[in-house]
Amino acid sequence: MGFSSFDIDVLVVEPSHMQQRVIGDALHSVGVTRIRHAERGDAALAMMCEAPPALVLSAFYLPDMSGTDLVHAMRADDRLGDIAFILISSETSPQRLEGIRQSGACAILPKPFTHAQLDRAMTATLEYLQPAQSLDLPGGEELEALRVMIVDDSGNSRRFIRRVLENLGIEHFIEAENGRQAVAMLSDNLVDLVITDYNMPEMDGKELVEHIRKQSWQSSVPILMVTSEQNMNRLAAVEQAGVSAICDKPFEPSTIKALIERALAG
Repeated sequence: MGFSSFDIDVLVVEPSHMQQRVIGDALHSVGVTRIRHAERGDAALAMMCEAPPALVLSAFYLPDMSGTDLVHAMRADDRLGDIAFILISSETSPQRLEGIRQSGACAILPKPFTHAQLDRAMTATLEYLQPAQSLDLPGGEELEALRVMIVDDSGNSRRFIRRVLENLGIEHFIEAENGRQAVAMLSDNLVDLVITDYNMPEMDGKELVEHIRKQSWQSSVPILMVTSEQNMNRLAAVEQAGVSAICDKPFEPSTIKALIERALAG
């Protein structure tokens, strides 16, 4: 899906004038023409409050704060909480990027990025901002009746996942902050799908999957893991425990849609 005519209000937060030009030219190449610039996080937040953009593209290292600090400040403000966010950075440390992955970012782009990478990130952003498709459920099931449990210790991540699912037409949600809380809720609530993180306090995602498959009265419920976990051995153990599918953070809404449809189809 290309964006030859894609145009939304974008705020680029980047201290380097050269990088501002590079990013601006790249955005123009995919059809974005309404672009504002800020060099500092505090200036960017002030600009957002005055006129909220649809999308913020930010560097990781800013003069007054990090990209993580910026997106967390956005998510803590009701006026800015739903603004789409893309990080553009040469930073590759999983530890430093973890806060971005948990914040509900639409994408993380490298420096330098390719036209294809930008187009894909903008596609994911448009799917988040302007959803065009609802879920296709098997057997004529009613989408409005679908009940989904979201388990994640990050409130920002739960908020992002919930919006993506609402965009797909899902209306009924139960939310838990960790596996132990989810187990207690599952004892009294019938659900059609569980979406869980991996790394959580009290009880992690692997332990939750094991509990559901071995001890829950809803042992056959589809379980989708949406996680920033990169350790392949841990993820392999989750697959062995019986998870239906695994998806990276950040994820593309079209990917989560396809995985949910596949999981619900059995």
